[in-house]
Amino acid sequence: MKLRPYQQEAKDAIFSDWEDGIKKTLLVLPTGCGKTIVFAMVAEECVRQGNRVLILAHRGELLDQAADKIAKATGLGCAVEKAEETCLGSWFRIVVGSVQSMMREKRLKRFPQDYFDTIIIDEAHHSISDSYKRVLEHFGEAKVLGVTATPDRGDMQNLGSVFDNLAYEYTLPKAIKEGYLSPIKAVTIPLKIDMSGVGVQGGDFKAGDIGTALDPYLRGIAEEMKNYCMDKKTVAFLPLVKTSQKFRDILNENGFRAAEVNGESQDRAEVLADFEAGRYNVLCNSMLLTEGWDCPSVDCIVVLRPTKVRSLYCQMVGRGTRLHPGKNHLLLLDFLWHTERHELCHPAHLICDSEEVAQKMTENMEKDAGCPLDIEEAEKAAAEDVVAQREEALAKQLAEMKRRKKKLVDPLQFEMSIQAEDLAGYVPAFGWEMAPPSDKQKQTLEKLGIMPDEIDNAGKAAKILDRLGKRRDEGLTTPKQIRCLEKYGFQHVGTWQFETAKRLIDRIAGNGWRIPSDINPAEYRG
Repeated sequence: MKLRPYQQEAKDAIFSDWEDGIKKTLLVLPTGCGKTIVFAMVAEECVRQGNRVLILAHRGELLDQAADKIAKATGLGCAVEKAEETCLGSWFRIVVGSVQSMMREKRLKRFPQDYFDTIIIDEAHHSISDSYKRVLEHFGEAKVLGVTATPDRGDMQNLGSVFDNLAYEYTLPKAIKEGYLSPIKAVTIPLKIDMSGVGVQGGDFKAGDIGTALDPYLRGIAEEMKNYCMDKKTVAFLPLVKTSQKFRDILNENGFRAAEVNGESQDRAEVLADFEAGRYNVLCNSMLLTEGWDCPSVDCIVVLRPTKVRSLYCQMVGRGTRLHPGKNHLLLLDFLWHTERHELCHPAHLICDSEEVAQKMTENMEKDAGCPLDIEEAEKAAAEDVVAQREEALAKQLAEMKRRKKKLVDPLQFEMSIQAEDLAGYVPAFGWEMAPPSDKQKQTLEKLGIMPDEIDNAGKAAKILDRLGKRRDEGLTTPKQIRCLEKYGFQHVGTWQFETAKRLIDRIAGNGWRIPSDINPAEYRG
C-alpha cells in the first residue's frame, strides 16, 4: 500500500525519533486521515526488523479495526490478548491487546519484560490512565508510539507526562486544504439552551444534568433541524440513552427517518447498516459512535452533548469529515449554550490553535447565527480581528516602552511584526519545554537582538531561535532592523526582505536619521 505524503512523513518522523533515542513519541492525525494505516505500516516495518509489536486499545472495536487494517494493508496476521484469548505460543509477531486485560498483574507476569520491542497505543489520549502506565512500566525498554486525533491543550500537557516528544502532527485545516478531508460549514442555531444548572464532574459537564437541561428544548431543536438538514445524512450526539431515544421519536414526528443506537441495542449492526444504506437519514446516539465507527457519507453532525474536552468534540465532528462522492462539505450545527463558563467547545476549537482566536470566532459566528459559515474563512476573519486588537494593545505598550532606552526587541513585538500566530499562541507541553530558558539560549537570543527576559520557558526560546535561523536563511529582516524601522512607525517590518530594510535604513541614516520627505511610514510596504 502506498502511503499518502503526510502519512509517509509521519512514519519517517516516528522512526527518526526512535533512532535518536526518543523512546516514547506521539503522532497526531485528525479523524479520517488514516492513523490506523500509519501505525499498521509502522508495525510492519518493526516486524521486518525482527521486533515483536503490541497494539494496545481500550475497546474491542478498535482492536478488531486495527487487526483488520493491518491484514489488508500489510498481509500480516495478528494474535489477540484479551479475555480468554492469549498470544503466548502464537507465531504472529503483532499482537492486538485489550488494556483492561493486559494491565492485570497475573497476566503481565506471564510475559518477560522484554517480550515486546514496540508498543503502539491507539486513541493515546487515554494513555494517562493507570492501566496503560502499568503495562508501559512492565515493558519498560520497549519503544512506544501513541496515536491520537487532535487533542486539546490539557490533553497535550497530560500526554507530556507519558510521551517524550511529538513526532508528527497533521492539522485539520491542512487536511481540508490538501483535499484529504471534507470542508466544514458551521451554523450557530439561534436557540438559547440554558445550561446554568449543569454541574461538572471529572473535568467535563455531567451527562445527567445535560439531559435534564436539554429535555425542554428537544422539540425546538427538531424544528430548527428541519430548516437545515431534512435532505442530509445526519448523526446526532446526545448525553443520555433515554434523551437519545426521546429525540429519535420527536424527529420521526417531524418528518425525519430517525433511528437510535446504544450499547444495549441488540440490532445495532442492522441499524448501522440500514443508516449507511439510506433507510434512515438521522442516527441518534448517546456518545456510542465517537470512536471505531466510520460512515463517510455522513454530511451533517448535530452536537447535543456540550463538552469542555476538545478531543471528544473533535471525535464527534470527525464522524462526518471523511470524503464521499457527491459530498461537498460537512454541515455542523452548533447551539447557543447559555452558560457562564467559557471553556465550552465550539466549531472554532476544531481549527483554532489560539484560544483568543477561538473566542473571537465564536463571538463572530453567534452574531451571524443562522448563516452557515466556512470554518476556515471564519477562522481567518477572527484571526485578523485578534491581530488588529493585539496591534492596538501593542501600540499602547510600545508607547510606554519608548520611555525606556531599549536596544533589544521585545518578543511580543517580534511575533506581531513577523505575524507568527504559532509563536503568539504557543503553550509548552513536554517537560523540557516547560523548564526556564537555558543561559545559552538567553545569550544567543540577546546576541540576535531579542530581549530574553520576557521568555519564560525553554520551548518558546527554542521556537524563536529556530525561527530566527530560518529567517536568516530566507533573507528576511533581523530583529535589530525590525526595532529600528518600527521605531519610526513602519509596520510589519518582520515580513520584509533583509536587503529592503537595509536600503531603507541607509537612506534614513544618510538623511541625518530623519525619514525622507517622500516616504510615509504608515503606508510604506517593504
